[in-house]
Amino acid sequence: MSYTPAAADVAKLRNTTGAGMMDCKKALVEAEGDFEKAIEILRKKGQKVAANRADRESTEGAVIARVNEDNTLGAIISLNCETDFVAKNEAFIELAYELAEMAIFAANKEELLATDFHGITVAEKLVEQTGVIGEKIEIGAFERIEGPFLGAYIHAGNKIAAITALSARVDGADEAAKAVSMQVAAMNPIALDETAVSQETIDKELEIERELLTKEGKPANIIENILKGKMQKFYKENTLVHQAFIKDGNQSVADYVKSVNGDLKVTGFIRVSLA
Repeated sequence: MSYTPAAADVAKLRNTTGAGMMDCKKALVEAEGDFEKAIEILRKKGQKVAANRADRESTEGAVIARVNEDNTLGAIISLNCETDFVAKNEAFIELAYELAEMAIFAANKEELLATDFHGITVAEKLVEQTGVIGEKIEIGAFERIEGPFLGAYIHAGNKIAAITALSARVDGADEAAKAVSMQVAAMNPIALDETAVSQETIDKELEIERELLTKEGKPANIIENILKGKMQKFYKENTLVHQAFIKDGNQSVADYVKSVNGDLKVTGFIRVSLA
């Protein structure tokens, strides 16, 4: 029996990629419901794909980023709930901030859940709040980062947060770290630079571009040279330090950071999004 995608799944793929409804339906059928594989199929067929790497089907909640007092440790958590009404509740947001502060000093989500919260564990507090609010309350994402100097950014509405690590504490580092964190939140880079992109991602990108160039009738002997340029463009668009800086498109993120201090570099980042 052949797979028939649900209308909601077709609509989700269309919203994510910008491809036509019938193309999305055919891709899902071919992929037997595998969403990421369906995106890849659309790309290989040359369909318009502007897939946002952020998960579009997420629960409601608040995403909060916090760093410690000396800006060397940071964490982002999402406190998830079932409705936007609860996510906007002041007490809910305050709880998310308090848990994010605690997350800075926890090695992982499990350790955070076991941490003391005014006489009970965090896990017990979440169960308590589920009873009080009447919705399931849980910690979704948990990301932690260390670095010589960290700066955080929480996008309006508490749906996206990012933390950036810089190589040193220098004059202007605070503003620079926040600005780059805004970049991370807005542009959602897949890696710090080309050396941090997984080989699997590189191989998949090369495969897709090679198939498209072949279909365009490009000679085999020049395809490899064209691919080098395609990958340079891919790294420029998708890796943080090579992306055009959102506040000044005439310079890259790396160039912006160097303008703050000639020796300053971005050394890492984390990002969490609900939508």
